[in-house]
Amino acid sequence: MNAAVAIVFAVLGILLGWIGALLVVRRSTPDLIPDTTVRDKYAHTVLAESRTGYAILDSENHVLLANARAGELGVVRAGMADRRILDAAERAALSGDVIDVQLADRSGRGGPSVIQAEVRALSDGSVFVVVADESAAARVEAIRRDFIANVSHELKTPIGSISLLAEAVMDGSDEPEMVRKFAGKMVRESTRLGALVTELIALSRLQGGETQLDHSVVEVDSVIGDVLNRTATIAEAAGVDVSVGGTEGLLITGDRTLLVTALTNLVDNAIHYSPAATPVSISRVSREGGVEISVTDRGTGIAAAHQERVFERFFRADPARSRNTGGTGLGLAIVKHVAANHGGEVTLFSRVGIGSTFTLKLPSTSGSPDAVTHKPVTRATINGVQGEM
Repeated sequence: MNAAVAIVFAVLGILLGWIGALLVVRRSTPDLIPDTTVRDKYAHTVLAESRTGYAILDSENHVLLANARAGELGVVRAGMADRRILDAAERAALSGDVIDVQLADRSGRGGPSVIQAEVRALSDGSVFVVVADESAAARVEAIRRDFIANVSHELKTPIGSISLLAEAVMDGSDEPEMVRKFAGKMVRESTRLGALVTELIALSRLQGGETQLDHSVVEVDSVIGDVLNRTATIAEAAGVDVSVGGTEGLLITGDRTLLVTALTNLVDNAIHYSPAATPVSISRVSREGGVEISVTDRGTGIAAAHQERVFERFFRADPARSRNTGGTGLGLAIVKHVAANHGGEVTLFSRVGIGSTFTLKLPSTSGSPDAVTHKPVTRATINGVQGEM
């Protein structure tokens, strides 16, 4: 029954050992040891408060004992054991084996989805049932499988492309123009592959807490300036103007490099999903002891059904378009973990056909002024990107 059941039996073993020790000591110091009623109360409390369900059935399958959790997980209903548990009890009594039983959620209201029970016969003919909610473990396993499948697919695509292009180059070795054309495509696929591997490593370190944050006081305006420089070329190519507004002079404490990476990912996404000649705006404001940096586009928007999943690794609301933009499917996952590692969060507001706003909410620097000035921002366009002057 895995670690959960092992822990259950360990706890019960400790409890029984403790009670046994009390009985031994009581013979010599009866006045210092709680009486049977108190010991029963302790045992009852342990069973009642446990997040694992327990039940004992007699040889005729009557429920002799069951804690509340056993009822919550569906092992016992209205004083009767579930039919699957009764079948397993009969098999356990006949064979002496431990029988595993999978119980599906029957609440229909978003309750546990994976419930696993273990049924074993005792020497007196009764049956002991242990049941645990394994939904969280099942979700983790499903995420792991999806991750492996997604990584395999994402790696397979550029590797396959490079292989085919290499064959084409070999076949066209006597045609310089064709060689140059295919060589250029090979470089692009190699770059995509390198970006994917780099972001996988970065995300893994962020999730595993391996990245040591280089905390310092960071000027939000300076971060935005770096992001404008990084995205200038793609903004010009896409015909998208990026504007900056809001409160100047805000300060936060954090890792400047990671903050630039997170905001770059948001702006890069906004540009790629915006039609030509539409604006992308970056705004910053001090609110409730923190700083909010928002990136707004007037693109296709994200359906409500997809909004909770956009921060998952490799999730794409529009897979075909995402791959055409050259994205790895990891950018928003990195943003989420950068925000979390800074004690903040990233939120999304979006409407299909109108656009999206992603907001980084980060704690402000303790003791720093909320703002230096509230004057309007003067902008100039450089290489198709609007920046502050």
